[in-house]
Amino acid sequence: MPAESHFYDIARVIQLAVAPVFLLTAIATIINVLIARLARAVDRRRILEEHMPEYADEREVQAVRELGLLNRRIVLVIWATALAVLSALMVCLLIGTAFVGAFIATDLSRPVAVLFTGSVGALTVCLLVFLREISIAAVSARQTVSPQSLRERTKATAAAK
Repeated sequence: MPAESHFYDIARVIQLAVAPVFLLTAIATIINVLIARLARAVDRRRILEEHMPEYADEREVQAVRELGLLNRRIVLVIWATALAVLSALMVCLLIGTAFVGAFIATDLSRPVAVLFTGSVGALTVCLLVFLREISIAAVSARQTVSPQSLRERTKATAAAK
């Protein structure tokens, strides 16, 4: 019977590991969204920096302001991504600890609980930072340098040459 009991312990651990695996999938999706937002902000910053010499007066002030907002957004996305990765690592450690607990006679429920709580805490902070980044992006959408104005300026510059 001991071998049969050991089999049921492993089966129970596998059942308990399913929920954290779903959490890991959700975290991976959040990381994917964060990386996409980071790429868009970095691309926008590159475009602004590339066209900065073409701007003058008020348009230049707007571009500098937008660059500042983009830098804040980039930093927030990097922090949110780091927190999401930390959360995912804790979930991986949690799953590993749960399986180790099935093979040894030590009660590892406390370390599993600590890892789960830490993972959810890191994910919560990640989502709050992400919410802050989204709010900055929504506010800054009204304060961006208009691409059409850039085209008009480029045409005017080309006509002057």
